[in-house]
This record gives sequence, C-alpha cells and structure tokens, in this order.
Amino acid sequence: MAKKLATEAYKGTRDFYPKDMAIQRYIFDTWAKTAESFGFERYDASILEPSDLYKSKGAENEEMVNEQTYTFIDRGDREVTLRPEMTPTVARMIAARRRDLNFPVRWYSIPNLFRYERPQRGRLREHWQLNCDMFGIDDIAADVEIISLAYNVLKEFGAEDEDFEIRINSRAWLTEKLKSYDLDENQMKHMIQLIDKKDKIKDFEKESEIITGQKIDFEITEAPKERSIKSIIDALNLIGITNIKFSPTIVRGFNYYTGTVFEIFDTNPKNNRSLIGGGRYDNLTELFGGDAVTGIGFGMGDVTMRDFLETHKLLPKDLHVTAPRLSILPMGKDLNIACEKIAHTFRTTGVTVSVDLSDKKIGKKISSADDAGVQYVLVVGEDELSSQNFTLKELATKEETAGQLDDLIKHLA
Repeated sequence: MAKKLATEAYKGTRDFYPKDMAIQRYIFDTWAKTAESFGFERYDASILEPSDLYKSKGAENEEMVNEQTYTFIDRGDREVTLRPEMTPTVARMIAARRRDLNFPVRWYSIPNLFRYERPQRGRLREHWQLNCDMFGIDDIAADVEIISLAYNVLKEFGAEDEDFEIRINSRAWLTEKLKSYDLDENQMKHMIQLIDKKDKIKDFEKESEIITGQKIDFEITEAPKERSIKSIIDALNLIGITNIKFSPTIVRGFNYYTGTVFEIFDTNPKNNRSLIGGGRYDNLTELFGGDAVTGIGFGMGDVTMRDFLETHKLLPKDLHVTAPRLSILPMGKDLNIACEKIAHTFRTTGVTVSVDLSDKKIGKKISSADDAGVQYVLVVGEDELSSQNFTLKELATKEETAGQLDDLIKHLA
C-alpha cells in the first residue's frame, strides 16, 4: 500500500484558506494604498537570484548566507538562491537601468521571501514583506519621508502613536564610536553583530569585553548632534511624528547599511518586538559597477503585521472572504445549466456572480450565501424560467426587486 502523503504544509510555511487570505489581502491592499499615496511605484522580480548577489562583499550577512538561505545548483550548473530579502534585488535593478531612470526613484514591492531558520512567533521560513525604497536623494528629507511612510502604514491600519515606537540610530556614527576604541576589523564586525542582539543577551558587558578586551559604553541617552540622527528626529517632530527616539543599539544586521538605521517596535508587552526595519545604503549599487546611487528603504513582514493587528484588535470585524455580489440559487439540479446561462448574462455587465450547484434546500442556500458575504440572491425555479420574471433579494435589508433580467441588471448597475 502506497504511503499516504501528509496534509500539513512544509515546516515554516502557511496554507492560506479563504479566511486567512481575506486578512492577507487586507494587509497587502493597505500596504499598497499607503505606499502609492506617497508616490511610490510598484515593481517585482523573480524569487530566484544568482547566489553571488548575497555573497558579494558589502551585501553579505554571514549568518543568513551560510545558514539560512535556500541555495541549490540548477540544471545548468549555476548556483541559485531563493531570495531571502529584496534590497539586493532592487539595487541590481536600479544599477541595470541607472542611465534610463528619472531620479529620485520611489519603488515598492510585496515579495515573498525565504529563510531557513527555526520557526517561531513572528518568524517563519517563508513570508511576504512590504519593501519601500527611494534612490537618488542624499538628503535627510529622504530619510524623513521613508520613516514617515513606515509610520503612516501603521496609522493606516488604525494604530495609535502609543501602540508603537520608532527607534533610530546611525551606522556611520556607530562605526566611528567603535573606531574610537581602536578595534580591528574583525572586532568591529563581531561587536556590530553583538550590539544587534543586545536585547537578547543576558550579559552584554561581559560578551563585549570578551570580543574587545575592554568595556564598551552604550549607556547613551542623547542623540549625537549629527545630521542623520538629531536632524531627522527634529524634522519628524516638526511634521507631528513624536513617538521616535535615539537608540544607540539599533544596528540592523546587514553590512550594506551606511547611515541612518531604524526599527519600529510594538509597545504592547504581549507582542514587544520589532515590526519594521530599514535604513540608508549609499554604496550598494557599486557592487554592479559604475557610480553609486544613494538609497534608503525599509521592510515589514506580513507575519509580524498580522500579530500586531491581532494584538491591538485592529482587524476589521466585517472582513469577509472574497464573495460575489450576486448568488443564483437553482431550485433543482435540473435547473443548474439554465442558471449558468443567467449568470453569464449578469457577468457580461460586470456583476460578480456565483451559482449554488449544491443539493441544499433553498433556505440553506440563502443562509450559505449570507454567511459568505453575498449581497444579493436570485432564486430560480420553473415558473421564473417560463415567465422570465425574477425576484432579486438584498440579504442585508430583505428588500426585493422583481423584473426581467434587464431590469435587474439596471438595478445592480
């Protein structure tokens, strides 16, 4: 006897049944609407990239490349990787067309990404992510706009300022601070990795002394008077974004960040984690040759986004799965084909229609349509077919409208 196949999804991935898909579409639609309200244009690319894109100096994150990527040799003996992030891809695309693009470029995408890591709350092996990036502007106004966009995404979902906190730092300032301790390149790299995990480490001071042989002071409360930190905070305060603070331990794990880095944290103790992360990467396009194009952007995942919405009870109560506007209900199976013809007539005018082909009684069919979020039903029996007079019923109000199909189509127009 053949072995039965498992019904579970691959570990760390999800199946999206219609109710889950309704939430996913709501998240994606809100992301897209907010990004486009800032003038961002949508783009996309293949989930497959040459592995060298992630191994190149400047783009490399050792833990991700060595331990977390889905990498394999294709049939043409090429090493390829399922994309674990989108920033290298968008930098590649910008570099490829830099002479044809009209800068500044504002682009966004909602890619699915893959990382082989231990599944846990807020982190899976496959997820979708909103990525927003701006290229070609070396001015703090770009930093302010990107952070403002990230802020407005959460506000668009109904979040209040007290529900989240923006924490900002500068990789340039951090690098200079670490250099003041006369650290070598290897010590610098390991200290940045340690600082990135500071909140998860029991004894940060002890660990930092093991790396550097000295005490590293990160008990700093006042932002340095440096353009990419203090000026950005002041500018965001000026436009009404005040739930932001300087945080010297915000690092972001990728080596390509050169300036501003920021993360947005959920302030609810039940979900106290990072929701959004990003920063400035002014040299990334140099990996592809030619002059560098300055860039800044952020990413936010659908897993943490849903956790945030559920924690703060921000999911709409009337969120339905995709439902047609009209459901046609045959009174017997022998009328199914005739009802398909009626449905086709409605569809040609732009009305979304389903036909209930089940053996349920009419009362059950009406209940099923109502539960699915259908707006109108049309019960069809022999009398309706012979007379060509039908009754359209609106489920929410119980109001009925009688007439021939042309009359009912005009009513729904």
